[in-house]
Amino acid sequence: MTQRTAAPTVVRAVATGALATALIGLAPYTAVAAPVPAPQAPARASLTAAHDAATAPATLETLARFFAAEQKRDGARAVAPGTARPHIEGAAVPVYALSPDFVRGTAHAPVARLEFLASKAVAPDGRTASVWTVRHGATWKVVNIASGDDETRYTAAGAARDAAGTVFHEPQIDAWYLQRGDRIEPLDADARKAVGAHGTTVAAYRKRVAKAYGDKLPGSAYDKRGEAGGYGPKAAERAAPAAEPAAGQPAQASAVPDGDLPVTAATTAAGAAALLALGLSTATALRRRRHR
Repeated sequence: MTQRTAAPTVVRAVATGALATALIGLAPYTAVAAPVPAPQAPARASLTAAHDAATAPATLETLARFFAAEQKRDGARAVAPGTARPHIEGAAVPVYALSPDFVRGTAHAPVARLEFLASKAVAPDGRTASVWTVRHGATWKVVNIASGDDETRYTAAGAARDAAGTVFHEPQIDAWYLQRGDRIEPLDADARKAVGAHGTTVAAYRKRVAKAYGDKLPGSAYDKRGEAGGYGPKAAERAAPAAEPAAGQPAQASAVPDGDLPVTAATTAAGAAALLALGLSTATALRRRRHR
């Protein structure tokens, strides 16, 4: 499966008027902020199923090969076969990414949307990786393995600050944020550069992302020219992470309720295409993580 550090194998507000925006800028946000919907959280059954997929023997075999390839690339001494195996640490966590609907200014659109569930994998030598899972029909399947543990680490950092908040990723600049009501707060250096050390309001954040990505949404001239892949089915097909079989079989877990979140391979493909249409290719966004 694809790693962020190397190559192949394998993808995420409230609309106010000008007057309201101005008022929010002039008055304390606690007094004038409109409620900002949070994205729907995954059900416990989904988190359990995703964890089961990540800990499946086939997935662990693939992780062993993944970490071995990293060691070889970095020139590190490999761990003797059979002495230790990679393991999954902690529970699966939801990973949210900037929503195109929010960028577009759709009324009552959450700032972020759920893209996939992630589990932290740890190698015998301490290296880490993130195992991404999505729902495929009635099962959860592993669709990608990425180096590092950004997803679980920033989710934990946000929860420590405010358990009721939503941690989300702006992949175009590889920035991680915490949404707390009407406030967007930075969790890393890229986010601090974007919104300042103390964060900003949801309205101000939407203004920034609309300026940065608003002309690259579906239907725009940018999209019609086919720049950065666009949003169409072919773009999604090109951008989608490939669900490579792990040790001969795709990892999957138990069924999840029909009413649960629609995080599927198809929606992940759409999310990958969304990254392209919002300004940067997935490869560009992931390449930033390699250098950090």
